[in-house]
Amino acid sequence: MSLDTIIEIKNASIFQNDSLVLSDVNLQVEKGEFIYLIGKVGSGKSSLVKTLNAELPLKIGSAVVVGIELEKIKRKQIPLLRRKLGIVFQDFQLLSDRSVYDNLQFTLRATGWKNKTEIKQRISEVLEKVGLKYKDYKLPHQLSGGEQQRVVIARALLNNPEIILADEPTGNLDPETSEDIMRLLFEISKTGRAIIMATHNYGILKKFPARTIKCEKGQLNESQHTSEIDFDSLME
Repeated sequence: MSLDTIIEIKNASIFQNDSLVLSDVNLQVEKGEFIYLIGKVGSGKSSLVKTLNAELPLKIGSAVVVGIELEKIKRKQIPLLRRKLGIVFQDFQLLSDRSVYDNLQFTLRATGWKNKTEIKQRISEVLEKVGLKYKDYKLPHQLSGGEQQRVVIARALLNNPEIILADEPTGNLDPETSEDIMRLLFEISKTGRAIIMATHNYGILKKFPARTIKCEKGQLNESQHTSEIDFDSLME
């Protein structure tokens, strides 16, 4: 395991409740890598993502994520792990009755930030990074879908995570907005953060090629190039 390795999974089995969804999982991710996770609904993409953030326990095999051994993780260590991860959801999960600023402030306070000046500065930094510097006063419903997803990405960046886990981040967006979000995510990966993105949006995959991992028949299979992927076989 090199100094740049940020995720290393060895001989792991991934379970959803008591159902085995992926077996013999071996995966190594380096800092700054962008990785697509593809496969049909129910193939194990989301279960793998949830295992990486300790939402699902790792029962068999080993995994080290940002220096934390998942098979040995204690409940009290989970908040520490999650502070090193940024999560981007398909359905935004913003608090609808609070402004953009208050949504981000809520996350910072929940993760231990107390100093008001530092909170204000950090919120300003992440909103500038996602192009929403002057929209901190708006409520989520006053923003477009693309702007809401930018807020979600800003929220994911608040604690300066080493990894961003993105679960269908373009799922509710139109094609042009999806491309804007992808450009933003690739810019973020160039700052040294690893990004793992579960997606069904194969048009995006062709337009923004990157390392691709396919969940299929209970296994993880690596496709080095998008040209190797039979996209028709993945369609529902």
